[in-house]
Amino acid sequence: MAFSSILRRSASSVAPLAVRALRSQRNCHSAIFIALNQARIVSSGPRLGPFLPPRSYSTTRPSSDETLRRVLESEIQCAEETDDHDRVEEAPAGFPFNIEDKPGFQTITLSREYQGEEIKVEVSMPDLVTGEDGGDDDQDDDDEKANRSSIPLVVSVAKGNGQFIEFGCTAYPDEIVIDCLAVKNPENSEDQIAYEGPDFQDLDENLQKAFHKYLEIRGIKPSTTNFLHEYMINKDSREYLMWLKNLKKFVEA
Repeated sequence: MAFSSILRRSASSVAPLAVRALRSQRNCHSAIFIALNQARIVSSGPRLGPFLPPRSYSTTRPSSDETLRRVLESEIQCAEETDDHDRVEEAPAGFPFNIEDKPGFQTITLSREYQGEEIKVEVSMPDLVTGEDGGDDDQDDDDEKANRSSIPLVVSVAKGNGQFIEFGCTAYPDEIVIDCLAVKNPENSEDQIAYEGPDFQDLDENLQKAFHKYLEIRGIKPSTTNFLHEYMINKDSREYLMWLKNLKKFVEA
């Protein structure tokens, strides 16, 4: 009887402990569940990277650029004051060619028709020689030519069959020298180099004179090339001034 009473008291005292333990375990599980959910929410949100200061770009020009700009400006002023960049050379009376002169290019093209032939002349910038030569009087003709200004010419004479003859010439004051010539076909590729024959000066003298006469009656003569010499000097001045201004504009941009 006494033992039964002890068991009931013991059971009654153990039961509240078990309930409290169960409640404590449930509260712990609930806290863990809440913490995990909060961690998921945080992890699923936008991730912010490390803070980086905004980049700054300098807009100050280097001092060397400013120096270059000033030098170009000074050179432009000098070219405008000294060169004949605005002079227009008038063609001589009876000049038979049309002139195609595109600004920004270092060549001009002459064209005309002559008895069914189409003649074109590409004229390049002059090779200018300044000052007097102090050499011996007995120097050969090649040395004399080297001390004179000249302009390179490429003359082509085309006929209806498509073929054309091309002369490479050098024009000195009052003299035209034929350097080479070749018969060409426009159907050939540019990689195929036409045979230009022997050195022109090695040809028979009569043949040389005949070729010079051939060019002369087509308008390639000293009166023409002397005018072209002056024309190309003026063009060189214009192109140089334009070149300087384009450089200055680029540096300032």
